[in-house]
Amino acid sequence: MSDASLHSIARGTEPELRDYFALLKPRVMSLVVFTALVGLLVAPVPVHPFIAFVSILFIAIGGGASGALNMWWDADIDRIMRRTRKRPIPAGRVSEGEALGLGLALSGLSVMMLALSANFVAAALLAFTIFFYVVIYTMWLKRWTPQNIVIGGAAGAFPPMIGWAVATGGVSVESVLMFALIFIWTPPHFWSLALFMKSDYDDAGVPMLTVTHGHESTRRHILGYTVLLAACSLGLAATSIGGPVYLLTAAVLNFRFLVGAWKVWNRTTEQAEADAYGEEKRFFKLSLWYLFLHFSALLADATLRAFGVIGGGA
Repeated sequence: MSDASLHSIARGTEPELRDYFALLKPRVMSLVVFTALVGLLVAPVPVHPFIAFVSILFIAIGGGASGALNMWWDADIDRIMRRTRKRPIPAGRVSEGEALGLGLALSGLSVMMLALSANFVAAALLAFTIFFYVVIYTMWLKRWTPQNIVIGGAAGAFPPMIGWAVATGGVSVESVLMFALIFIWTPPHFWSLALFMKSDYDDAGVPMLTVTHGHESTRRHILGYTVLLAACSLGLAATSIGGPVYLLTAAVLNFRFLVGAWKVWNRTTEQAEADAYGEEKRFFKLSLWYLFLHFSALLADATLRAFGVIGGGA
């Protein structure tokens, strides 16, 4: 019997529905749902509302399944890190076996039902996303290389491609660029968090860039990836799903993001500690809005295009 099970028995508690829901990482799932929905709605092929609803539902379930399997595998380090020790398994509310069973069951259900409700391309992309997040990132990269976030970020970048595939049955330049937007955004987002949460990753033995290469190197990487991100973001404006709302949003956000990255880069660890990592925290908070506003702008342009207010993109 696992430590989590013993702890739960010792407390005399039974898992509640909210504990199982917490295994699905609902905050991460919300990003999965939103970006997948945008990918579906901005596609040039209309989708029946019922098909769209059930497809997004099964994509969300697949994302939640990945979260449950991630928590099952990472239960040992989740008990160490302050940020994760209140999760259901380390807190003793759910056993590791229950998390594994739930994750596997929901993975199979989500992929099978997406294939039946939409198409096999979308289902195959969802299956690969789950595999990539659980096996490639969680089981392999996360504890092996400081590039874990760089490569592993692909898992969180697939949802808009899946949504696009639900509508079109394939992949295109537009869906690849939506993928790239999230993929390149992920490292500076997580590295800025790691700058002021270094002890957590150090204690757990996770080779985050801040732990293996130090703060100065991490700051340089954040600036470099932010420059690449700006180029990718503006490139998406030149595709068929771009438009005036997106172009304006991307221009403003990337200017602010570049300024923030420059401020993070242009200071020493001593200055950051004296400031309680204020610039790093501001950059991280801005990164939380970055993707949401970009994808909202894509959706706004798609709506304007549908009502004939603006014409097609490039």
